[in-house]
Amino acid sequence: MFGFRFVKFQPSEYVMKVRSGKVVKEGLGLSFYYYAPATTAVVMPASSTEAPFMFEEITRDFQSVTVQGQLTFRIADFRQTSRMLDYAYNLRKKTYLSDDPAKLGQRVIGLVKVLTKRHLERMPLREAIQSGDRLAAAIREELQASPELAKLGIEAMGASILAVLPNKETMRALEAQAREEILRRADEAVYERRNASIEQERTVRENELSTEIAVEAKKKQIRESQLAAERLVQQKRNEMQQEQLQFDTAYEEERKTLLERSAGNRQSEADAKAYELTAVMRALGGADNQVLQSLTRAGMNPGQLIAIAFQDLAGQAEKIGQLNITPDLLQGLLQGGEAKTAGRKER
Repeated sequence: MFGFRFVKFQPSEYVMKVRSGKVVKEGLGLSFYYYAPATTAVVMPASSTEAPFMFEEITRDFQSVTVQGQLTFRIADFRQTSRMLDYAYNLRKKTYLSDDPAKLGQRVIGLVKVLTKRHLERMPLREAIQSGDRLAAAIREELQASPELAKLGIEAMGASILAVLPNKETMRALEAQAREEILRRADEAVYERRNASIEQERTVRENELSTEIAVEAKKKQIRESQLAAERLVQQKRNEMQQEQLQFDTAYEEERKTLLERSAGNRQSEADAKAYELTAVMRALGGADNQVLQSLTRAGMNPGQLIAIAFQDLAGQAEKIGQLNITPDLLQGLLQGGEAKTAGRKER
């Protein structure tokens, strides 16, 4: 009525009431009466704004990549922003009078694109694909220190890179290369496992051989000890045999000497007996045979004498006409011979 109206704003809106080119009232979520022909309102969002972005850039090795991310910012200096951008608000239609508020996000994203390009131009494709977190941290630090945002009164609250993706052909090539690399590493792992198994078997075999060598060395040592003991025993035996041979030799020498002496004594005895017999034979050489026979029969027993008598009778058989031998005589001769024989056995 008569140009006076009432308006109310949300708590998330920063409002400046301007009249005659001067700010007469400002703050969050204001409500006031105003005179429409002479009052202008500047309305800016006090909450943070999220601006998603996606653009293509070129890496150092001239490969095209698509960068996807999101930027969070807010208006920190409302007066500075109002001086740089037109946030005049149509209180009746509830719209902005210019398109500057809509272009603010694009201007900030443009700055992000410049910074992203600067970083990606220094990276090869592989590094760029894996540099999302590092790239986001670098962009966030540079935005917070950016003089362009300070002039606009904007504060960068955060920046994140969701993905850095190559085109489909490059992606397939990288996938194939990565697949080949994975397969190569798998083959290397198999070879390493086989080599480890072979090395383990070699170690086990070497340990077995070392054990066998140690056992053989111990056996050799034992055998050498046995041989040394046997050598000592053999030496002892040889010494004993040598001593026995020396003893036998000395014994044989003594026995030889003894035999030689015994033979000499026997020879002397034989010579003496021969001399005695020679002397006797010389003495008896001129004697009669009958006398010699009588001397020979002097020490005989009756049986022998009877036998000689019968022998003499047999020699004169042609001169004897008849000879009678009674049983009593024969029995007496036989008994006398048996008694003589028994007496010899008893002796």
